[in-house]
Amino acid sequence: MSHHTRLLGAHMPTTGGLHRAIISGHEIGCTAVQLFTASPRQWRARPLSQEEIQAFAKAREETNIHTIISHDSYLINLAAPNGDILQRSREAFLEELQRAESLNIPWVVTHMGAYLDSSEEDGLAVLGESVRLLLQQTEGMKAGIALETTAGQGTNLGYRFEHLARIIDAAGGSERIGVCFDTCHVFVAGYDIRTPETLSATLDEFDRVIGLDRLKVIHVNDAKKPLGSRVDRHEHIGDGELGRETFRILLQEPRLTHVPVILETPDAEKMHPENLRRLKELLDGS
Repeated sequence: MSHHTRLLGAHMPTTGGLHRAIISGHEIGCTAVQLFTASPRQWRARPLSQEEIQAFAKAREETNIHTIISHDSYLINLAAPNGDILQRSREAFLEELQRAESLNIPWVVTHMGAYLDSSEEDGLAVLGESVRLLLQQTEGMKAGIALETTAGQGTNLGYRFEHLARIIDAAGGSERIGVCFDTCHVFVAGYDIRTPETLSATLDEFDRVIGLDRLKVIHVNDAKKPLGSRVDRHEHIGDGELGRETFRILLQEPRLTHVPVILETPDAEKMHPENLRRLKELLDGS
C-alpha cells in the first residue's frame, strides 16, 4: 500500500479557526488530521457558530481530507474521585461530543483519566460509569469515544488492555466506543512492539482482550524512555527507544493498514513535516 492511499497525519493547530487545522495539515501532506475543537486548557468553550461549521466542511471538501479526529481537553478526568471535578469533566466531555457531532468528526480521543487519591479499582468503576452516562446522554449521535492507551504515569488508568476492556464492558459494549493505540504509551507501559514478532504478539493480545475491530486511531510517537518505564515522553520518529524499524514494521503490518495514523511528536510547527516525511519513507519501504 502506498502512502498516497494510507491515512497519515498529525495533530494540527487551530490558530485562525478550526478549519485552519485541515488546511495546514493538507499543506504539509497529511491525509488525516487530529485537532482540539476548543482550547485544551479551559473548561468552558463557547458554542460553535454556523460560519465555523461551514468553514470546516468547506476545508474538508477542498483538501479532500475526510478523516478527522478530535482530542479532548487536558482538564477532563472522567475517573476523578472528586464530585466537582467529575461533574465538570462529564459536562465538558458531553460538549466535546456535541462539537464533534456538529463538525461530523467520528471519534473524540480521550485519556482515560486518573484515580488520584482513590484506588485503581474505584477509578475504573467511576470511568466506566462516566462513559456509560455520556453514551446514554448522546444516544442517536454518530460521534464516539476513543479510549487512548496510556503510559500509566502516576495514577493514570488505561496502561493495560484489560482496563480498556473493562470500560467497554461497563458501557454495554457500545459500537460508539473505540480505542486509540499510542505507540509511545503502549511501549513504556510494557508492551514491546519493536520486532515483527513482538508487535504481532501485542496485536494478538489486543485482539483477544479488546478486539481489533475497536481500533480506530493510531498515535505514532517515538519514546524518550525505555520499555516498561511508565514515563510518557514523546520523541521524533526514529530518534527514540522505538527507532525507525518499529515504525516501518507498524506501517507495513496488514492488520493495521486501514487505521489512520496520527503524529503527536514535539515541536509541531518545525518537525511535523519532517516526521511525516519519515513515515512516508518507511511506508514506501526505504
